[in-house]
Amino acid sequence: MKKILNHLFENKTFSSAEAQKILTSIAMGEFNHAQIAAFITAYCMRNITVEELKGFRDAMLDLCLKVDFSDFELVDLCGTGGDGKDTFNISTLASFVVAGAGHKVAKHGNYGVSSGCGSSNVMEYLGYGFTSDENELKRSLEKAGICFIHAPLFNPAMKTVAPIRRELGVKTFFNMLGPMCNPAKPKNQIVGVFSLELARIYAYLYQQTDKNYTIIHAVDGFDEVSLTCDFKTFSKKGEALTRIADLGFEELQETQIRGGDTIESSAKIFTEVLNGEATEAQTNVVLCNAALAIQTIKQNVSFADCYYEAEESLLSKRALGSFKNLIAG
Repeated sequence: MKKILNHLFENKTFSSAEAQKILTSIAMGEFNHAQIAAFITAYCMRNITVEELKGFRDAMLDLCLKVDFSDFELVDLCGTGGDGKDTFNISTLASFVVAGAGHKVAKHGNYGVSSGCGSSNVMEYLGYGFTSDENELKRSLEKAGICFIHAPLFNPAMKTVAPIRRELGVKTFFNMLGPMCNPAKPKNQIVGVFSLELARIYAYLYQQTDKNYTIIHAVDGFDEVSLTCDFKTFSKKGEALTRIADLGFEELQETQIRGGDTIESSAKIFTEVLNGEATEAQTNVVLCNAALAIQTIKQNVSFADCYYEAEESLLSKRALGSFKNLIAG
């Protein structure tokens, strides 16, 4: 590790193969916590390259617990986190809306590190028991239209670095890796990222896959459609700027979509949205993200039609039914 750290301290970069080897060594427990923390911290102070992110991603996918969901056409809604905005669990709620609309969702999630309440925190609090059993996950897809992929159960590197990330409490390059390392390998994916630079790196890497994808970055830093500002998207159709006004919405204040101070208060917002008891701002943000996910699957359908589909899922309580069915097991 000393050689690796010196390489970083000299502002040198790693090739894809070198990055893959380093992350594999981290996952296999070849370095101690202090060494791993130093490595992670170095990446907090410099920009990651396309080759490095590709190598880290390939290591994660090679090491992850393999599952076969080829019988399903899946979509994942996952953000990098690390935007420092502390919103409520928008992408997780949008996942249930999408599932309620009849699409199969493999939601990749983890505990919050740089945020107070990650998707795994709220799901666990509300009674979901994480599993890595492939047959159980398939039953969830059939019964609820959604399965929940808890990252530490599938990715040894995530498990190894979890306590270090928790102690650091800031966003790291593992935030960047999360959305790219869903072991279910969904054909469709909507990914929110915390910086425009990272959005472009993601776009470059996703262009080399056969996925249908939409990468989102809101211009004021959110890793999702926040309705607080216009947002950039990257897809097979290219790069675009979407204006909130053009979608027919008024601009929100950041405080209107803030998450709870505790896991309990975050879970309260979560259940209020699914029960149709949330604020108009909270509901609209969830529906916009769900609509964009549906449009990622149905590439030739308008955003408005996808929004109506998402709205029907929520208003009819099919999204709530999807959640209840998943929790019931």
